[in-house]
Amino acid sequence: MNNLGLYVHVPFCANKCPYCDFYSRTDSREYGRYVDSLLLQMEDYSDAASNYTVDTVYIGGGTPTVIPDKDLLRLVDGIYENFRVFMDAETTVEANPATVTSSLLKKLKKLGVNRISFGVQSTCDNELKALGRIHDWSDACRSFGIAREAGFDNINIDLMYGIPEQTMESLRLTLERICELEPEHISLYNLKIEHGTRFDVIRDELALPDEDTEYEMYKFAIDFLKAHGYEQYEISNFAKPGYECQHNLRYWSCGEYLGLGPAAHSYFNGRRFSFKRDLESYMAAMENPEDEIDTVDENYTILPNERIGEYIMLGLRLNKGIDTVIFSKLFGLDFEKMFSDLLPAYVDSGFMTHEGTKYALTTKGMFVSNYILSSMLDFDSEAQESLCSGI
Repeated sequence: MNNLGLYVHVPFCANKCPYCDFYSRTDSREYGRYVDSLLLQMEDYSDAASNYTVDTVYIGGGTPTVIPDKDLLRLVDGIYENFRVFMDAETTVEANPATVTSSLLKKLKKLGVNRISFGVQSTCDNELKALGRIHDWSDACRSFGIAREAGFDNINIDLMYGIPEQTMESLRLTLERICELEPEHISLYNLKIEHGTRFDVIRDELALPDEDTEYEMYKFAIDFLKAHGYEQYEISNFAKPGYECQHNLRYWSCGEYLGLGPAAHSYFNGRRFSFKRDLESYMAAMENPEDEIDTVDENYTILPNERIGEYIMLGLRLNKGIDTVIFSKLFGLDFEKMFSDLLPAYVDSGFMTHEGTKYALTTKGMFVSNYILSSMLDFDSEAQESLCSGI
C-alpha cells in the first residue's frame, strides 16, 4: 500500500496581510457551509485513495483556526472518517497566535492533531504592525504556552526576514526570543513582494533592508539557529533532530499528495491538478454535482522531462542536494553530463558544493536559488528533451 500526504485548504482569514498572495478571504463567513463542502469532497476522493495510507496531514490556509471550533473539529473528524490515516501520522494545523484557545488546542490534540504551526513572523511589535499581523509578541508567547500545556511536543514557528523596519539587531532579538521558547521546528522565509498584493502597490514606500543586508540576515540566522540546535535541512527550514516536517519533505521528494479545497494542488495517481481560486463555485460544485460546475484549474500527466525538472528543482532545495548515482538510477541519465557547462562554474564560484557523488547548494547558492534553478532548468532544454525521449 502506497503512502499519501493530505493537504486541506481553509481559505479564511481575519485580516489579509499586505504581503500575502495565498488564496484567502476576509469577506466570507460561510464557515459551516465550507466545511460541509470539504467533507463532500473527501467522500468523493475516499474510494480513489482507498489503496493509500495517509501518513501526513496538513491543514493550512488562510487561517484554519479563525473558523469556529466546532467546524474545525468536524473537518479533522472527516479526514479520519474518509481516509485510511496512519496511527502516528504527522498531522499539522496552521494557526495565528491571536486565534487559538486552550480549549481548542486540547480538543485538536485529542482528535489526533500532533503538530501546530504558528505564524509568528517576528517578535518585534513594530515589525508585526508593519506586516499587518493581528497578533503581537505577547499573543505568540501565550499561544505557545497553551500549546505546550495541551500536550503538543512538535511545534513549528514561522519567521520572516527582510521585512519592513527590520534590522540585524531586531532579527537577532527575534531569533533569541524564539530559541528561548525551544520549538521543535523553525521556518524562516524572506519577504518577497508578490504581484497583486498591497505591498506591491506601496513597494517604494516600504522601509526594506537592501539585498546585501538580506543575505547577511540569512547567513546570520543559519549560524545562529545551528548554534542553538536547529539543523538546516531545506532552504527555509530548520529542525531539531527528528523533527523535520514530513509533509513538506513529501513535496520536496516528489511524493504523492492530495489537496482539497479551492487553490489546493495535488500530485496523485500520476497527475498534477489543482482547483480554481474561487470559494463560491467550489461550494456550489460540491453541493450540486449534477450541475457539473468546473472547479479544476490545472490537470495534466507528468511527462518524463517534467519529472526530471521537478526532481532537480525540489532536490536542490534540500541541504543534502542531488546524488548523481540516485539520479542515474531514477532517470537513466548522467546529471553531470547534462549540466557540464554549469556545474563547474557554480562550484568554483561558491554557489554549490561537490562532494563525492553529491551536488548541493551552499548558503550563498540557496539565497539565489531561484536564479540558479532557472538557469539549470532552462539550460539547453531541447537537448534535455532529446535525452529524455528514451525514458
